[in-house]
Amino acid sequence: MTRHTLQGRSEDEVLWFRRRNVLQAAAAWTAGGGFAAAQAQQSSNVVQRTGDVLVNGQPLQAQQTIQTGDRVQTGPGSNLVFVIGNASFQVRQNSNIQPERGPSLNAVSLLRLVTGGVAAVWGKGLSRMIVTPTITAGIRGTGVYLETRPNGRSYLCNCYGTVDVGTDTDRVVSVSDYHQSFWGEVAPVNGRTITPAEPINHTDEEIEFLARLINQSTGWQTMGRKGARDGTGTVYGAPAGSSVTAPAPAAPAAPAASQPR
Repeated sequence: MTRHTLQGRSEDEVLWFRRRNVLQAAAAWTAGGGFAAAQAQQSSNVVQRTGDVLVNGQPLQAQQTIQTGDRVQTGPGSNLVFVIGNASFQVRQNSNIQPERGPSLNAVSLLRLVTGGVAAVWGKGLSRMIVTPTITAGIRGTGVYLETRPNGRSYLCNCYGTVDVGTDTDRVVSVSDYHQSFWGEVAPVNGRTITPAEPINHTDEEIEFLARLINQSTGWQTMGRKGARDGTGTVYGAPAGSSVTAPAPAAPAAPAASQPR
């Protein structure tokens, strides 16, 4: 199993997807037809829940549906997995998130992470946004892991896909097949507010788990191979000192061959 560096989280918290009750709940969700079936049957879109979870300030009830526009908070030792449309989410303990409505009630246009951590996989479709205290990111069909720190610093890993990452002063476009991570700094570091980071506090397997819930495959599953875990990839507008590589300039087009008259 592929593990990334732990920073401020326990191994048990990061390996949530290996718990028997989570595996059983995911199997039942998939066998039952996933989100479309849950919607048709007017049943809950919560795949698995452990511990205290509040929705709009009230305890999450059995068979309750989490909708776009709801404010979701998890308590200490809690774990929450849910699906809205073609997006799946795993919310870490002590987190506060809000999925906001897109073109329809069951389409998430924006994920707002106020505190804590969340892993998410988004199916292909319209462009969507992620907002943390220091980062705004545009995504389309990707897997991500996000965290906030008490000082306001934010972490974003583009596990696979294309992510347009911005702060008030900087912007990069990350194209990744296998984990490319950034910090959104509260104050500039070496003149930049987006700085490179190593993959922390999440695993390949949990992103794969979330992808299966919406009948998707990760970038490395589609390619049949995994890349280096050093953030190597393509970045437009790469921060100074980054380990990632900027795209090479395109070769000039060859002149067209003349045609006989």
